[in-house]
Amino acid sequence: MPLAPAPYALRRAVTDASTDLGVVPRPMLCEVRTGTVFTVGEATTVVVDPRPDLIAIGVLGADLLGRVTGQQVEVRYSDDDREVRDVVRLRLAPEDAALPGGGGAYRLDVSGRRVDITARDTAGLTHAVVTLRQTMRQDERGRWYAPAMHVVDAPRFAWRGLSLDVARHFLPVDAVKVVIGLMAHYKLNVLHLHLTDDQGWRLHVPSRPHLARASSSTSVGGDPGGHYTPSDYADLVQYAAARGITVVPEIDVPGHVNAATHAYGELNPDGEPTDEYTGIEVGFSRLHADLPATEPFLEAVFGDVAAMTPGEYVHIGGDEVLTMEHDEYARLVGAAARTVRAAGKKVVGWQEIATTPLEPGTVVQYWDTRVDPQPFVDAAGAGALLLMSPGSKAYLDMKYDATTELGLEWAGHIELRDAYDWEPTTLIDGVPPAAVIGVEAAVWTETIRDLEDLTAMLLPRLAAVAEVAWTEPEDRDWDDFSARVAQHGAFWERVGFRWYRSPQVTWPV
Repeated sequence: MPLAPAPYALRRAVTDASTDLGVVPRPMLCEVRTGTVFTVGEATTVVVDPRPDLIAIGVLGADLLGRVTGQQVEVRYSDDDREVRDVVRLRLAPEDAALPGGGGAYRLDVSGRRVDITARDTAGLTHAVVTLRQTMRQDERGRWYAPAMHVVDAPRFAWRGLSLDVARHFLPVDAVKVVIGLMAHYKLNVLHLHLTDDQGWRLHVPSRPHLARASSSTSVGGDPGGHYTPSDYADLVQYAAARGITVVPEIDVPGHVNAATHAYGELNPDGEPTDEYTGIEVGFSRLHADLPATEPFLEAVFGDVAAMTPGEYVHIGGDEVLTMEHDEYARLVGAAARTVRAAGKKVVGWQEIATTPLEPGTVVQYWDTRVDPQPFVDAAGAGALLLMSPGSKAYLDMKYDATTELGLEWAGHIELRDAYDWEPTTLIDGVPPAAVIGVEAAVWTETIRDLEDLTAMLLPRLAAVAEVAWTEPEDRDWDDFSARVAQHGAFWERVGFRWYRSPQVTWPV
């Protein structure tokens, strides 16, 4: 999947139909047409060309429609079915001039006879199926239908992500799959897994097996831990890829490393393992550039993680190293980055890496808006790309307000409108819009212990950040968004999610 700013030749005004239909993120063009609705029934079939990648999308589409409607939707393979009724037809048309430019673009046409979906790539087919799913309604006889409509759509940013901390509190594979499904429902396409921190090491790496063996059993507050085996990780990567989502693993260095120094004492000057840590303070742990074990450790761990990851990117962390001189910090960041690049991957790091020499194409993840902006301007000028995750807008572990049971408050309170009303390309004065690769929400799990806690903090704010990432600013409007997201509460209830009923929205009873 190419992850680069996408130019679009087509921008068209959005009609009121997207509000009526509750589509989130808001599409470029959404028109309800006269005519009968398309009803999903026993005869409904998803039809694709007989290609393995399209068959996989067809199976996903049939599953999503089946879950909504309770019908058994089958998949069929055909090259020509233009006159067939009761089908949801998925087609690739990379050169279709009627589609917007860039990856993820699609056209969705619904009539009483059939549904026709055309897209530039498989990601676009997935997005179209999600839009169709969001517009499904139930009539008085209990039948599920989609109105006759015409939708043309494409994402604004190619990187639309969620950073998920599984280090402070571990989430098992099944829980992460639920999060992946939720991301796909809002057309997010990058799952950034924060796999290591002071409290735990969550991925078995073959060259350093003692990391998971010694440092995965704990979590914040002494709660149970856990880790992913290579097969677990491969399962998550495959499950995400089937939904158009790329997994970006993060091994956080040269700080946030107490789990590593607990497992391997040779990473400490005295050669002794550090104690387990179950608190939430940051900045006290570190690697040491001059120790003989440090660089081989970085090469082994990042080499393994890169080999396990089919996606383009590996995240090297780099944040909150509070007890290290800058020269040593730059040496260690450089060593980690070299290993990642040598393995054929591109480098992502938290914003602090902008103060070090960076190769063009490196992604700098911006999170703390309180710091001097000049390093980011300089990094962009040297060819780096900026990924926008401002803590005061996109950190979805922040409390909604002072009464919120879960979450932290260091970046303030983030109500739903706070998560919606911001513009990624104007966050940093002097950084050109073309240098902004995308938007990523983040959720840290110091206070979040399980999936129920997690969805309570993500919903409804994840939908708001998803629209910031997908929809052009001139097509975004708070009142319109609040009317659309209000229609999603019933879906969250039906699925069984715990979520926050923001007083800023009039939710249906």
